[in-house]
Amino acid sequence: MNISKIKLFEEGKNLKKIILRCENLKKNFGKKEILKGVSLKLTEGDILGFIGPNGAGKTTTIKCICGILPFEIGDVFIDGISLKENPSEAKLKLAYISDNHAVFERLTGREYVNHIANLYNTPKEERDKVVSELLEAFNLSFAYDRPIKSYSHGMKQKINVIAGLVHKPKLWVLDEPLLGLDPQSGIELKKIMRKHAQEGNTVFFSSHILEVVESLCDRVGVLNKGYLVGVKTGLK
Repeated sequence: MNISKIKLFEEGKNLKKIILRCENLKKNFGKKEILKGVSLKLTEGDILGFIGPNGAGKTTTIKCICGILPFEIGDVFIDGISLKENPSEAKLKLAYISDNHAVFERLTGREYVNHIANLYNTPKEERDKVVSELLEAFNLSFAYDRPIKSYSHGMKQKINVIAGLVHKPKLWVLDEPLLGLDPQSGIELKKIMRKHAQEGNTVFFSSHILEVVESLCDRVGVLNKGYLVGVKTGLK
């Protein structure tokens, strides 16, 4: 029997492609070590809830994974592409939704989403289909051509999500995504997260709401004082 086939058999029958791999990720701010060797693997279809106390390093981890913050040691691979060696190519594979909803507020929702779609070279047909579905899900069509500066906090979160998904990223990273959303929009966002994972992608999000993590995730990662304490699987 072929050696490679033996190896695949030993690793398990339901092999999935690794979408996110962090290897010994370390990050310092001055002399203070914030991340202390975070290693993690997520495969297609995974939804991971990232939890931990305030100051544990969750947002720092997320920003390192997305290439917003540099890291001193280690590497991040997104769909097999090294963030350290090929940052531009790796970032094309992900979308990041921050917790502060930073957008170009002088643009309309349509102008902003089209701007993001153009950055990712997303064909018009493809973007229109994604946007149409999400506008309906979030009940945001009425405001799509209004300036974003007129949006409420929750509406800005929704337009961020739409812009983030317009290029169908393999890795979708969200930092406290439910903050500021009304209950119905929160339900819709969770449905969208599940659907994105079911389509063969990976969702990684931080949250302080344990009920959301328990109901939505099949994996949970616990970070404490810069250490990844563990990753539990099979929550659902």
